[in-house]
Amino acid sequence: MIEPSYRELHRTGEFHERVEQAYRLMSPDCRLCPRACGIDRFAGRVGVCRTGRNPIVASYGAHFGEEPPLVGINGSGAIFFGGCNLSCVFCQNYDISQGEGGREVSIEGLADMMLSLARQGCHNINLVTPTHQLPVILAALEIAIIAGLDIPIIYNCGGYEPVEVLSILDGIVDIYMPDAKYGSNEIGLDLSGVPDYWDRNREALREMHRQVGDLHMDERGIAEYGLLVRHLVLPNNLAATREVMRFLATEISRDTYVNIMDQYRPAHKAFDRPDIGRWITREEYEEALRIAREEGLRRFAE
Repeated sequence: MIEPSYRELHRTGEFHERVEQAYRLMSPDCRLCPRACGIDRFAGRVGVCRTGRNPIVASYGAHFGEEPPLVGINGSGAIFFGGCNLSCVFCQNYDISQGEGGREVSIEGLADMMLSLARQGCHNINLVTPTHQLPVILAALEIAIIAGLDIPIIYNCGGYEPVEVLSILDGIVDIYMPDAKYGSNEIGLDLSGVPDYWDRNREALREMHRQVGDLHMDERGIAEYGLLVRHLVLPNNLAATREVMRFLATEISRDTYVNIMDQYRPAHKAFDRPDIGRWITREEYEEALRIAREEGLRRFAE
């Protein structure tokens, strides 16, 4: 087993400096995501993410619904955070991401969750929707490292991340698992409420791959480090799948490990829209797979 690189950062004292850097992006004017709301979350104010100073956790536990390289034998140690920096109209977890789901916990309590998942035998700590809570996550991770945490960290995000924030995570995150939701800024504005999703997503994907490279697995097929990209197929090609796959193949790597997901179903506000108010068809999903192969990609989640 490869030792996670965050342990070396901690030994040199660099990890603590990264925690402080993250906090400086949170207060007095929050810039943790490309929205750059500019509010002071230490003063109790909240922006689009609906999250103040302290961690908000919806649930945590060994998760067996992720990609096989993450689940392995004992499951992925998932921590689902409340709030989100996107406002997707079709979000299936909207009660957590855009509602009041989740409970406030202490940083020490969050560290205990990480250690508990490791003791259960989970192969990794899977931080689900972490962007807007990064400083408190890193503070908790520092406590957990001191207590002996030594399994990979997964950054499981919506793909709308600033490179400035990702640079703080260089050497901390072992596995990046971003969405590549749309190959179009216009679609991102319409469906997720941000005007520059595709621009920021491409920048983020480049930086993530620079840090960790292609997905690498051990002899058991369990992921140790690297990039894994998720792409949800939407009705009527609203995800602009070809643009996403072409970018991954030509500007990231033909060996990018991609999960082309077929589980779209209408949720939240999607029922009110004829363009996304239905399930995808089998033909739409198979077309997305065909496009990915046509563009040159060759590693897919089974």
